[in-house]
This record gives sequence, C-alpha cells and structure tokens, in this order.
Amino acid sequence: MKNEILLCFDFGEKRIGVAVGQTITGTASPLATVNVNKHIPDWDSITHLVNSWQPASLVVGMPLTMYGSRQEMSEAAARFIRQLEGRYHLPVFEIDERLSTYEGKQRLGSSWNVDPVAAQVILETWLSEHRDDDPGQRVD
Repeated sequence: MKNEILLCFDFGEKRIGVAVGQTITGTASPLATVNVNKHIPDWDSITHLVNSWQPASLVVGMPLTMYGSRQEMSEAAARFIRQLEGRYHLPVFEIDERLSTYEGKQRLGSSWNVDPVAAQVILETWLSEHRDDDPGQRVD
C-alpha cells in the first residue's frame, strides 16, 4: 500500500478545523484552525497548509441533521468543497461529520480549540472506512 497524506477540514461559518493524516497507518492528528471572515475562509492559510503538506486528497466533513438530511450548513460546506476542488485540483471527499465536535470535546475535556480535534475525528472515521481501498481507485 502506498502512503498518502490527506488534509481534512471541519467546515464552520467562523472557523475551519484542519487535521492531517496518512493512509499507511490510518492515523490523523489535529493541525490548525483557519478563520472564516464574512463567509470567506482564510485562503492564504489553507494554501499554506496544502503547499506544506502536499496532500494526495482532501476530506471535508459534511454537516447533516441527526436524521441524515442536508441542512443550510450542508450547502455552505458543499460550496467550500467546490472551492477546494477549483483552487487545488485535488480529489475532495465528503463524509458525514455528525457528532464530530461532540467527540472532539470529549477528547479534550473542553470546547477550547476543538475544531482541529473535530477534523481529526472526521479524518479518522474516513480513514477507517477506506482502509481497504486501493488509493488510486477510491470511489466515494
């Protein structure tokens, strides 16, 4: 199996949590928080992370209702996904992110700086669900 680096984004209207992970070990680590100002992510910070880590693909948590349906934030996250694809020309995979912030708060014992930990939870879930995939043949 080829090792690939992935960046994961926990999209929010004020902040975007970022985590980094790798396919060979299936592990992820919290990385950074990117600010969002007036619905515009700090693209310079995101570009710096993409250039520094050189990921093979990106993962974005899709905010869904507890019933699994899309909501207003889902459309904002879908727009963010399209922007990532257009800017970086990398595969972008979405995954259900329900309860990732809750899990992040449980891990931290607080809500302070939870966004990167929520992104870690999302990426760990994605890596676990795709552990047997051939990296070159992934289908979402």
